[in-house]
Amino acid sequence: MFYISNIFSTPPAQFTTDLQKEVYKVLGQLKIPFERVKTDEAISMEDCILINEKLNMEMVKTLFLCNKKKTLFYLFITTGEKAFNTKKFCEALDISRVSFAPQELFEEILGTKIGAATVFSTLTDWEKTIQVIFDRDVVENKYYGCSDGTTTGYMKVKTDDILNVLLPHSKHTYKIINL
Repeated sequence: MFYISNIFSTPPAQFTTDLQKEVYKVLGQLKIPFERVKTDEAISMEDCILINEKLNMEMVKTLFLCNKKKTLFYLFITTGEKAFNTKKFCEALDISRVSFAPQELFEEILGTKIGAATVFSTLTDWEKTIQVIFDRDVVENKYYGCSDGTTTGYMKVKTDDILNVLLPHSKHTYKIINL
């Protein structure tokens, strides 16, 4: 049985990762409203079906990608139902082949574990290691659903707040591609 708590518009009482703590601190500083749910561990898009229903929206799928040398990193944010096509992604950015980043780099670069990749990792990426890439279908949605930096906390915020408040605050630019 999969457990999901009620919807909250306040931070959790205790934080389980440094990234999660930073997420709620910055949301408060920037006065970005949010709704969140606490769940059992959710890692796959299938796990997100009940979360989507609870928050009345669709969670994004966030992929952490890198080049062969592991010197360039991409946070690709797309819709949950889209399959990832490496060739089309690379063609859209005019780059060489990419692959999924190895597990050890999730914690080192994103501050999360697999299943919790999130745009909020830009808040702790002071060296601007991460290049943020959005699928056009994501930016056209009113709401943006993602992990709060854990595999047990998921939230809903306005997409405009992610693009026009959060990312400028983290000093990250982004690209939008059609896939």
